[in-house]
Amino acid sequence: MSERTLNEIIAQRKEKIKSLITDGIDPYPHKYDRSHKITEALDQFEKLEGKKGTCLAGRLMSRRVMGKASFANIMDGSGRVQLYLSREDVGVDKYAMFKLLDIGDYVGVSGELMTTRTGEKTLKVHELTLLSKNIRPLPNVKEKDGQLFDGFEDKEQRYRKRYLDLIVNPDVKETFVKRAKIYKSIRNYFDENEYLEVETPILQPLYGGASARPFKTHHNTLDMDLFLRIADELYLKRLIIGGFEKVYEFSRNFRNEGMDRTHNPEFTAIEWYEAYVDYFYLMDQVEALFKHLAKDLGQNVFEYNDHEIDLTKPFHRATMSELVQQYAKVDLSTADAAELLKVCRKNSIDTASDANYGQLLDALFDALVEPHLIAPTFVTEYPKAISPLAKNKRDSDGTFVERFELFIAGNEFANAFTELNDPIDQRERLEAQAALRASGDEEAQTLDEDFLQAMEYGMPPTGGVGMGLDRLVMLLTGNRSIRDVLLFPQMRPESTG
Repeated sequence: MSERTLNEIIAQRKEKIKSLITDGIDPYPHKYDRSHKITEALDQFEKLEGKKGTCLAGRLMSRRVMGKASFANIMDGSGRVQLYLSREDVGVDKYAMFKLLDIGDYVGVSGELMTTRTGEKTLKVHELTLLSKNIRPLPNVKEKDGQLFDGFEDKEQRYRKRYLDLIVNPDVKETFVKRAKIYKSIRNYFDENEYLEVETPILQPLYGGASARPFKTHHNTLDMDLFLRIADELYLKRLIIGGFEKVYEFSRNFRNEGMDRTHNPEFTAIEWYEAYVDYFYLMDQVEALFKHLAKDLGQNVFEYNDHEIDLTKPFHRATMSELVQQYAKVDLSTADAAELLKVCRKNSIDTASDANYGQLLDALFDALVEPHLIAPTFVTEYPKAISPLAKNKRDSDGTFVERFELFIAGNEFANAFTELNDPIDQRERLEAQAALRASGDEEAQTLDEDFLQAMEYGMPPTGGVGMGLDRLVMLLTGNRSIRDVLLFPQMRPESTG
């Protein structure tokens, strides 16, 4: 639609508003008392059929004006219903008003349910009330034989104007209804297991708990820079130190990094921490949580990225080294950093020439192993060099730590540690991270002195997990892009030409 045509339509509809007001009709009343949602009325059809006083409300989605009688469809948050209006039933004035209505207007209708000759459940309207006059036309909504087609299909515009997407593609709502059910199920799981739901700061004087670039802002009254959190880990650990033994948080996090099919700069995660447990316990717990979700959703097998994921089967477990040896064809019993660098170069994997053993092993894993991890798989024993907050693998030389990540269909879903609770070791590791930052690594973690002091008061043995919820919703709803499970994903500004 051209800008000129759009402006003409808007001008015409504004004139309609003036005409309605002149006729004593308020185009934007304050309220309307409906008796039922549409699906509730249709579910009670046998009880309500032929009885006056069924009051429904919704957006006008189609209409067919046929002289003295007309058909229309309205939609509310629960569903759609056909309307039958006649000049005899609603009166001359209201029928004339109906002719001034446009697709997209909100109306209230009162009448009696009936069945048409074609067998469609329909509300025979006796009273018609305009609830909100639409000025701007809905996109691409066309009607034929009472059905809508040619909906809002432009993906970019659907993300930018989600409200229009929800209007003309109502099936999209199901993803977000299911997202809410998933959140509720997760919350029930932790509440039933005696975890305490908490809230920690989003604005932080120092960011930490992950390796990522932050967003920075400034507080005028305090005259200090603050950061939007990249993770809530260090604050939740402070609560473990303070005596809470089981805590969890639904966390809105922000990372100033790239955007792709599985990453948005603003995202939701859940993190939970429990005293006196290790990462073996957490693997069992995470697997139990996924099975709990499948049960609550009434589904065991999920279609994701062209794969069937069966959450009822036992999750696989393998160390990072075992998997790299399998897929990179390198003998890690003898290979040092120089040998791993050669393997990276051979496979065209971009790494820094001064990357350490752990970074090179991780690079090989990312490039050569991850795509093969289709069935749910716990990858364990990560290099210490890339895991500054995890406890050393017990009975080892300190090269690896007790950390796992859960992979499904080639994507990471959860990250967990036997948490480091030795304050001296923790200080040394964060000092090493600070040195990396000083040398130019913007994703190296910061040294949080207050957190280190908190650890010096004593932190019990603890296990902790972080899990991205947007990606989890993608899996459980079968969506390929994170933008399809976010109501308002981040978008580049539209070109103004």
